[in-house]
Amino acid sequence: MEHDHRAHELPLVATSTASMPMEPTDHAGMKHDMTGDQGGHGGMKHDMSDPGMAAAMERDIRTRFFIALFLTIPTVLYSPLGVRLLGMALPTFGLGANLIMLVFSTPVIWYCGWMFIAGAYHALRLRQLDMSVLIATGVLAAYLFSLLITALGGDTFYDAAAMLVTFVLFGHWMEMRSRKGTNDALRALFDLVPPQATVIRAGQELTIPSAEVVVDDMVLLRPGDKVPVDGAVVTGETSIDEALVTGESAPVTKRPGDPVIAGSINRSGSIRFRATRVGADTTLAQIVDLVRRAQSSKAPGQRLADSAAQYLVILAVGAGILTFLVWFFVGRVPAITALTFAISAVVIACPDALGLATPTAVAVGTGIGARYNILIKDAATLENISRITAIVLDKTGTLTEGKPALTDVVAGGAVDQVELLRLVASAERGSEHPLAEAIVAGAQERGIPLAEATTFDSVAGHGILATVDGRSMLVGNRALMRDRDMMLGPLAAAAAELAQAGKTPMFVAVDGQIAGLVAVADRIKPSAKQALAEFKRLGIEAVMITGDNERTAQAVAHELGIDRVFAEVLPADKARHVQELQREGKRVAMVGDGVNDAPALAQADIGIAIGAGTDVAIETANVVLMKSDPLDIIRALVLSKATVRKMKQNLAWASVYNILAIPVAAGVFYPSFGIALAPEWSALLMSLSSIIVAVNAVLLKRVERVLRVMPGAGSGAAAR
Repeated sequence: MEHDHRAHELPLVATSTASMPMEPTDHAGMKHDMTGDQGGHGGMKHDMSDPGMAAAMERDIRTRFFIALFLTIPTVLYSPLGVRLLGMALPTFGLGANLIMLVFSTPVIWYCGWMFIAGAYHALRLRQLDMSVLIATGVLAAYLFSLLITALGGDTFYDAAAMLVTFVLFGHWMEMRSRKGTNDALRALFDLVPPQATVIRAGQELTIPSAEVVVDDMVLLRPGDKVPVDGAVVTGETSIDEALVTGESAPVTKRPGDPVIAGSINRSGSIRFRATRVGADTTLAQIVDLVRRAQSSKAPGQRLADSAAQYLVILAVGAGILTFLVWFFVGRVPAITALTFAISAVVIACPDALGLATPTAVAVGTGIGARYNILIKDAATLENISRITAIVLDKTGTLTEGKPALTDVVAGGAVDQVELLRLVASAERGSEHPLAEAIVAGAQERGIPLAEATTFDSVAGHGILATVDGRSMLVGNRALMRDRDMMLGPLAAAAAELAQAGKTPMFVAVDGQIAGLVAVADRIKPSAKQALAEFKRLGIEAVMITGDNERTAQAVAHELGIDRVFAEVLPADKARHVQELQREGKRVAMVGDGVNDAPALAQADIGIAIGAGTDVAIETANVVLMKSDPLDIIRALVLSKATVRKMKQNLAWASVYNILAIPVAAGVFYPSFGIALAPEWSALLMSLSSIIVAVNAVLLKRVERVLRVMPGAGSGAAAR
């Protein structure tokens, strides 16, 4: 039996957002939050949440690095390492090489490297052992030991301390540069909000700063203006470019009651709208907030590295003490020689690369996601997306457009298809029913000129009666035709076939004779079929869940190649079906529009809100796909797998490198093979590990080549 087209309602996707709590992070002694010591870098607190502050922090790290580099070069040239490498002795002006190295290295340690020393001090006050303690231990051990040697006479290691600071600064600078793409994107988003807005208060037009607009203000928007805050149109009609949110370049028509989004551009027409969200509550601000949180959150791998830092401090100090004791008491070497081996072991045991291993990859990965309209809530999500084995997709609004569209026109009488559609659409222009609007829109898309109906009457739950160009029109379901004694003939079978395919057929009679039928359905998104094929290729089980009837659900599932379907499911029961899959041992991702699907989004291992994001979607989902494109789920998977691969590579390199290097630095191979590492070489090799990790993370950007060639790829919200 056909659907009663006058009772058939389809949910639409909403487009508002809400906020989520921010979680600060720290790595390698660096605290990226909004409360740090911005001036002295105590504890290396860097506010990466504000793009302007982040840029200032990057400049500061860069400045310190170049100062350190400038002073470290002469320090190395005057050191035994420099003399051996270059084979030249520089003039000492009667001061001695050690005093000259002391002069050059002291600003490096106490200015450029102060953030590490201050960070270690704050950590120790809190009875914590972190990466800053580890770095400070290596730097101060080499520097203070060199002060002692300067007084006693002999070869010093000022160059080792200076090189350690310089290369660690370079590693952190590379990390901050890896975040720069996302911070630039956030700055571009901030710039989308106009500095001023025109509001109407007490009947007067006032131009005020956008920050002073309050909820319920009446805002006037003229052609070419940017929307200053979120709101709802009160009067007027216009066309607005919402590409920043949807990723689509086609302007959207706005009429009274329609929402407008801060940062979008008014292309034509003047409207007045009521402000509904201002400041941090706007959709634009929430997009920025999502990217910020992803940048400042920790992946499980990073939490592991942070927790390991305290043991690494003990390992480094313990290795240094043990090395000294063994060489001095067992090896019977002079104290200076034993200290040299000990300091080499301490310096190379500073695995700063371990602190950089995952934050750099996360920073690059979340930045790439934002550029492709994939907003990932936190680092753990970015890591865990790659592990899903089953994905549950809501039908309406996720796999389908979420609103009815004209799909079929069947002529069954003396009127051809084009004329039939012209007459039906002209008659339906008088109706505000969603299915009537779909028919009118379908005719307009086909370029068919419409006429005005001279009479119009709606028959509740059945259809309409109208007169178009003097012709009597009857459009509706089988019951309407039966009440008017219309003989359906072969069209009855055609209607049954369309209904079986999940469509809503409507019979059309012209001048008392059955003339054909039109069908409307919630159209499947063009990219849905390709996305489902990719899930199958990746070995991920796709499951469709919907509150729609079994027949419609099976029709959509059949067209998309989905084998498992949960139909006629109430919103409250969707979470139960997700649990059912989890009990089967699957790691489940739930994809929905975030309203009816909220419980299931929260229950799933990964919740993915598709669409511009509703309040509930932002609160409950881990990922928001701004373009409402199912293929973006595949892009998120590709990005997650690539990011996790970089994390594992970096963690493996940082761990294995230092574990293998400590015995070499401690002189284990010196008695048998004559292999020994001076502290300056230890500093160089340790820092090289950090540089490799940072560069390897930046290479993650190559995944953009894959994302760029995927169908539907385009510059996203954060890139605008």
